[in-house]
Amino acid sequence: QVHLVESGGGPVQAGGSQRLSCAVSGRFFFANDMVWYRQAPGKERELVASMSRGSSTNYADGVKGRFTISGDKVKNTVYLQMDSLKPEDTAVYYCYLRTWPEGLDYWGKGTLITVSS
Repeated sequence: QVHLVESGGGPVQAGGSQRLSCAVSGRFFFANDMVWYRQAPGKERELVASMSRGSSTNYADGVKGRFTISGDKVKNTVYLQMDSLKPEDTAVYYCYLRTWPEGLDYWGKGTLITVSS
């Protein structure tokens, strides 16, 4: 079983910064990708940022240049550094991974970021 636990959510002023963490535990060989998603009130869940096993990264257009995904293999933790936050970044942020070779999907329970103007 694999567990993902997000932390770092909370209220923040527009223009501010916040760093989210996703602590990964459990037994698996590899994760194909580590991904941050978010779901704003009344909207569908959307991909925010991803990092492949080879450490290449990908970002949603709306967060490019403001958000940075990174990982610490020693701590088994994935981070999402969020800068220049906007009210439209308000959402519950979820951590996700798919294991390799099993292809099993795991989600965290999410952490809420509320950006006020």
